[in-house]
Amino acid sequence: MPELPEVETVRRTLAPVVGATIERIWTSGKPLRLNRAIPVAALRTLVGHRITGLRRLGKYLLVDVNGPRGLLVHLGMSGSFRIHRAEDPREPHTHVIVGLGARELRFVDPRRFGQVDVFTAGAEREHPSLAVLGPDPIAESVDGAHLHARSRGRATQLKTFLLDQKNLAGVGNIYAVEALWRAKLRPSRPAKRLTVAQAVTLAQEVRAVFEFALEHGGTSLRDFVDGSGQAGENAEYLVVYGREGTPCPRCQTLIRRTVTQGRATYFCPTCQVL
Repeated sequence: MPELPEVETVRRTLAPVVGATIERIWTSGKPLRLNRAIPVAALRTLVGHRITGLRRLGKYLLVDVNGPRGLLVHLGMSGSFRIHRAEDPREPHTHVIVGLGARELRFVDPRRFGQVDVFTAGAEREHPSLAVLGPDPIAESVDGAHLHARSRGRATQLKTFLLDQKNLAGVGNIYAVEALWRAKLRPSRPAKRLTVAQAVTLAQEVRAVFEFALEHGGTSLRDFVDGSGQAGENAEYLVVYGREGTPCPRCQTLIRRTVTQGRATYFCPTCQVL
């Protein structure tokens, strides 16, 4: 699933559409996340409005217009949101098209776990999908004090704690694994045992892995492409994710793989002992 760096990369590469006017909305009629219907009538209220900016909150992309509502997009597991020429052939699994004259924004999602909706301008956090999100490690200041406070009394594993979007918005499986390795913390450690000093380090490393991934256009393991259709290059720079059986760059111990709540977890059994 695309995480914060991938969605931020999409946001940056969609910049050419700022200033364009939404002339039409097309939908496939098929439901997306949780079998929910695409809100066609709400989306069509955006027609006639000009795109004024692009923002991101966690894994959600927000398209602002000069009107009372904006467009909310979540890529789900396999979604893409790209700029196309209007005459380009429509790809299979295209579910929403935002017509911008000679160009179009197209939302394509083979697995249909994504989301396309509208939000009320100035009240984004009141949208049900955004109201539950914790702070954004890039767009907002997230320090160790926040992580430490959120971890108190939490018996859940540290990696699971990081993946909970109520604690931090935008962290997913890949970057949780990478940040925990950098912080020398065992993914299975109970969150409640996180010290203040460790929380400070972990907050710094989460931001560091995000910023590094952004420099390389995000991580493309299977489906992810940016707003212009380009794959990210960060996969080749991942230190532990997907590196089972290869030497840890710090101590040369072989990286191990476990499964936590159905998701692959990679760690160094020697370095990550805290």
